[in-house]
Amino acid sequence: MYSDGSALRQLSKAECLTLMASVPVGRVIYTQRALPAVDLVNFALDHGDIVIRTDRGGKLAAAARGAVVAFEADHLDPADQAGWSVTAIGPSREVTDPAEVARLQAIGLRSWAPGSRDHFISISPVILTGRRLDPHDAPAGVGS
Repeated sequence: MYSDGSALRQLSKAECLTLMASVPVGRVIYTQRALPAVDLVNFALDHGDIVIRTDRGGKLAAAARGAVVAFEADHLDPADQAGWSVTAIGPSREVTDPAEVARLQAIGLRSWAPGSRDHFISISPVILTGRRLDPHDAPAGVGS
């Protein structure tokens, strides 16, 4: 389905989740000192929620605790001028229930950042939107 005649195709919720699951890294957008902040993080999906593993005392853990945040994941192919982008917006929460922490530890999410990262943040998307730009067709005569 194309929106307003552009080449950008709007994605369904299922497509958004499938594409997000295909990449290991995204960006969490939150407020720090009343200003927008962005951190590049690796993540996993857990029953539709975005899970980030971080340190309990870090700025991201403090800023995201109980806040509404945005999360963005994408994939670009510069050679084909194609790609997709998915944005999720929703409340974040620190995971404190021992059974849930144990379950999340078992999904295999490991922080790429050095040091101890035993704290989980879960983002539950309320708004989930995505767009895909399909590869352009080669102009007539190209590659002949």
